Amino acid sequence: MSRSTARTPPARLRIGVVTAFPPGRNSLNEFGFHLVKHLVAQSEVQEVLLYSDVTDAGTPAPMDGVTDHPSWTFNSVTNVFRLTRTIARTRPDAVLFNLQFATFGDKRIAGALGLLIPALLRVIRVPSVVVLHNLADNVDMQDAGFAGSAVTARLMKFAGRILTRALLRADLVALTIPRYVEYLQESYGAKNALLAPHGSFEEVAVPSFGIPAGRRRILAFGKWGTYKTVDVLVEAYQELLRRGYRDLELTLAGTDSPNSAGYMASVADRFAALPNLVLTGYVAEDEVAPLFSSATVVAFPYTSTTGSSGVLHQAGEYGRAAVLPRIGDLIDIIEEEGFLGVYFEPGDAESLADALALVLDDPNRRTSIGRRNFAAASGIPMSEVVHWHLIHIQRLLDRRPAR
Repeated sequence: MSRSTARTPPARLRIGVVTAFPPGRNSLNEFGFHLVKHLVAQSEVQEVLLYSDVTDAGTPAPMDGVTDHPSWTFNSVTNVFRLTRTIARTRPDAVLFNLQFATFGDKRIAGALGLLIPALLRVIRVPSVVVLHNLADNVDMQDAGFAGSAVTARLMKFAGRILTRALLRADLVALTIPRYVEYLQESYGAKNALLAPHGSFEEVAVPSFGIPAGRRRILAFGKWGTYKTVDVLVEAYQELLRRGYRDLELTLAGTDSPNSAGYMASVADRFAALPNLVLTGYVAEDEVAPLFSSATVVAFPYTSTTGSSGVLHQAGEYGRAAVLPRIGDLIDIIEEEGFLGVYFEPGDAESLADALALVLDDPNRRTSIGRRNFAAASGIPMSEVVHWHLIHIQRLLDRRPAR
């Protein structure tokens, strides 16, 4: 006698995502938006439970299939309790964390307590995957504005190692830079550290690699202050003006870093008389594409980095040439992900002016770099990265006893 072999299809998943999220302006909000957007579009996902940050900017715009649970606040010491309690109450099948070491705060206690949450989820048997964009071991604490002295920096490095071990209590830790994976495996003996490419935010059509008519725009984009300051770029721009470049515009896009309040206002005051200097302030999601598409070159006037560069990926998506400092993670990304740029010495305005001139003076070089960067940025779309996360989450769930 035959017996039916039909199998019940697997239940669709309720996935939690802990992330900064627009219209809030905390770091990684753009990555969080695209992570949620592509996650909810997956056929395996029934619902995304968004554990967003509470900000003065208001609540996130409604998205089909996404339930928002505002449950943490930057620099609040209560996040560890509020967020863990909310996750326990809403019971997602698994939780994705979109993190860097300062996600929950630039004040030490608040920032550290928030990073304990993945370990607490292990206690209450909620599977977790941490998408980690930087490592405390690789951040210059003084230059990044987290420590005021060498002694404090060393103490913070020690605390960072403890917090890294706490994060490794998550079921999986996904990193966007191969060197980070190797470092965690070698220095911490991590067995659960895996490589997850950054992914391109949008599956964009091939952009125009030309530049619009009018002034040639030098664009810098970011959250400014501490290690991302614009002074050296402004000095390089002034040097180009002295050299006779008369058709340029310098656009500084973005807002203050959370621990550098008032920085961009001071820039506006100090350089008010500089011709064709544009400060955009906050750039909304729908303004990103026209902004990058209007740029002749994208400059990165950094003195150090704290992780992978989402701005570099965005510049690549829109086919823009990049001018980059010769420092740590940016060089790793360039070499390992196939990006191309013109380098300058960090903090050296004349070196930066020379690098910008190489792009401005040579349309063929500019176009070639833009094409290369587009190929690198568009190689793996975010939808595929999200699908990779879901495969690993399903494997975690298959190994877990029913709750």
